[in-house]
Amino acid sequence: HGGDRTALLAPDGSSWSYDMLLQRANQVAQVLTEDFGIVPGNRVMLRAPNNAWLAACWLGVLKAGAVVVTTMPALRAGEIRTLVELTRPAVVLCDHRFLDDMTAAAQDLPIVPVGGTGETDLVALTAAKSGKFANVQTAADDVALLGATSGTTGTPKVTMHFHRDILANADTFARHILQPTPDDVFAGSPPLAFTFGLGGLVVFPLRFGASSLLTERTTPVELAEFSRAAGATILFTAPTAYRAILKEGLGHLLAPLRIAVSAGEHLPEATWRQVKEETGLELVNGIGSTEMLHVFISAAGSEIRPGATGKVVPGFRATILGDDDQELEPGNIGRLAVVGPTGCRYLNDPRQTNYVVNGWNVTGDTFLMDEDGYFHYQARSDDMIVSSGYNIGAPEVEAALNQHPDVLETGVVGRPDPERGSIVCAFVVLREDVEADEAKIRELQDFVKQTIAPYKYPRAINFVTELPRNPSGKLQHFKLRESFTTAKA
Repeated sequence: HGGDRTALLAPDGSSWSYDMLLQRANQVAQVLTEDFGIVPGNRVMLRAPNNAWLAACWLGVLKAGAVVVTTMPALRAGEIRTLVELTRPAVVLCDHRFLDDMTAAAQDLPIVPVGGTGETDLVALTAAKSGKFANVQTAADDVALLGATSGTTGTPKVTMHFHRDILANADTFARHILQPTPDDVFAGSPPLAFTFGLGGLVVFPLRFGASSLLTERTTPVELAEFSRAAGATILFTAPTAYRAILKEGLGHLLAPLRIAVSAGEHLPEATWRQVKEETGLELVNGIGSTEMLHVFISAAGSEIRPGATGKVVPGFRATILGDDDQELEPGNIGRLAVVGPTGCRYLNDPRQTNYVVNGWNVTGDTFLMDEDGYFHYQARSDDMIVSSGYNIGAPEVEAALNQHPDVLETGVVGRPDPERGSIVCAFVVLREDVEADEAKIRELQDFVKQTIAPYKYPRAINFVTELPRNPSGKLQHFKLRESFTTAKA
């Protein structure tokens, strides 16, 4: 396709060609090996918002035969310290604007600033290098990256992925579902520290000779505006963002997209239909996990069934397991299990035995598979609320509340209750200027009773100004649940 083709774009209109990206990645590899003595198998930690230099660093680490550990700029010193202890990097490449927490977390490590003007900045160090670098010969099953999981309670789990895994996702989900061409422009909100973002914004576009718009920090509306301006054709973001864009009446900004992918949290059918109605786009739903690296169940085009997550992506197999770890017949609700070219390998973590059962990767999601092999999301296995013997999926209650015009967003969890086992409890963010009072609580409860089965209505509603989310926008239900235990203490 020629090295002068555009590889990476920024919202300010600047861009890097494939040749420039290759040159910078080679220079990064030279700095790591020549100036810092990095050898194959060393870990290199990256901390930066999504931008071209982060992509160059990521590629440079792999070229040097090292293992890349990308972290989120939103993490605080304590969280970074935990990841430093878990992954033991030999050197850190850190965006110059995000040095404070990094230096506090890793005083004894060499930390190279990136994107600043100083003599020790990576930009200056790379400028002194030739850009000629012979890639270190790695094996297909050498570890290439360590990815920390998000959203779990307790210590993060660190997943290991091989060089071949990185291409496996491009050659399964991207190749079969997205079918990219060199003319595509990818865009999206997830940070590259999340494997959802890494695939969608670096691996997939580069695998198919396309280009990628990298945005450092965006609201959903800005993401839509930047994507439109850059001529994006494939967008990755969470259902929350699509809803926010439509609530601002800006659906027309999405209309030129070829494909819009929704992942990170459950996509309610009402959201799917609303996006279709207002933009003409049929959202590509999908479920993936850090453990599996990217999406393994999805559907696109004529294969989409609104409300279903999709079918297993070519290259993977999936099933539903019962309580005895045996496969269930279609039509039964149970635990989603998957196997394929990628899989869960935790770094030194006993929780490996919870995730991999008889060779299946058990994701912690409750699903139903129908007769046609379509998978229907029920809940996170721990978001299933059992109240008075009824199984109530939190996402269904969230979807109902989200349809109310005064509700901006909501998170629903089970609250322990002596009489019912647990009750449905909703945390609700209202539109500005809407009165948060008892009358509004009753109005919302009645609205839910009219929208879904009345027994699913939230018996408790707490009005809040914001919901806890991780940096990729995923709602952290465990933090909402924690608020009950801390309230009692």
